[in-house]
Amino acid sequence: MRVEQLSTTSGQPMEGPLLITPQVFGDARGFFFESWNQRRFDEAAGAATCFSQDNHSRSSRGVLRGLHYQLEPEPQGKLVRCPMGAVFDVAVDLRHSSPTFGEWVGTELSAENHCQLWVPVGFAHGFLTLSEGAEVLYKASGFWSKSCERSLRWSDPVLAIAWPLDRIGGSTPLLAEKDAAAPSLAEAVAAGEVFA
Repeated sequence: MRVEQLSTTSGQPMEGPLLITPQVFGDARGFFFESWNQRRFDEAAGAATCFSQDNHSRSSRGVLRGLHYQLEPEPQGKLVRCPMGAVFDVAVDLRHSSPTFGEWVGTELSAENHCQLWVPVGFAHGFLTLSEGAEVLYKASGFWSKSCERSLRWSDPVLAIAWPLDRIGGSTPLLAEKDAAAPSLAEAVAAGEVFA
């Protein structure tokens, strides 16, 4: 397993999110890889992580889910992978005391590359579906909580996320109603809905 720290668009390494690339063993019969190993993950993340639930979503091309996060008392870290299709996966730093607060990292996760993105507590997460269809699986630390769940606007110009809209024909992504109405980063800060 190879673990990489991701950098922001300005080239600054972001502490927290990790791109995890497994060692894949393939031959004419197919392939095999270890998608989860508690000991190796804890070593890579630098802390013991307990996952509470697994989530599975399916989306059509152009669907954008996010940017989602959960506040105390039920914050969530997410280990995300895409075993069918391809998505552009994003983590936004919402730790107010962080030198990379309000910045983002993104990477393509796909059935081809088998990569996973670790999105720790303190980050918003979202993805854009690039293939005709995609399935996304993620392990979550902490349980889903409607009262703790929050969203950020995917198109907030302050975040300036470089979503690869050209990969979906340049059109506006398909959004859930709550994501279309999500607040900006400035509004989330004003409401006290970011992390310390």
